[in-house]
Amino acid sequence: MAKFNQTIAILILVLVGASAQAQEPLAVVVNKANPIDELSRSELIDLFMGKYVAFPNDDKAIPVELNGEHEVKIEFYQNLVGMPLSRVNAYWSRLRFTGRKRAAVFKPNEEELIAFIIANEQAIGYVPQSLITEDLKVVYILNE
Repeated sequence: MAKFNQTIAILILVLVGASAQAQEPLAVVVNKANPIDELSRSELIDLFMGKYVAFPNDDKAIPVELNGEHEVKIEFYQNLVGMPLSRVNAYWSRLRFTGRKRAAVFKPNEEELIAFIIANEQAIGYVPQSLITEDLKVVYILNE
């Protein structure tokens, strides 16, 4: 019985640790040379949901996303627009059907996403806060 209780306690600690890691704040970042210092939640929604294709200063914006159903991408859309990724994907499918094209660039992992933002002053993307480097500028923090 003591062994069973110990196993349950370890399992609970592992689950709590995984949950805490999943709740790390996500940062929306741009290239450090980008003149934008801060964006509002509604401006981010407009950029990532395709309503606008430029930053508030009228410079072109290139949203950079993670491919597929990456955990960070799921968390980003849930926190930004309050929708599961399946609904976001359905939204974009409807827009593609009507002829609108998505301006986003897709990367397979956070490292390539960060490298793209560092190389492109117009890029904007999202990463876990722990991955922010000195080459990135934080313009918004989600689930803080």
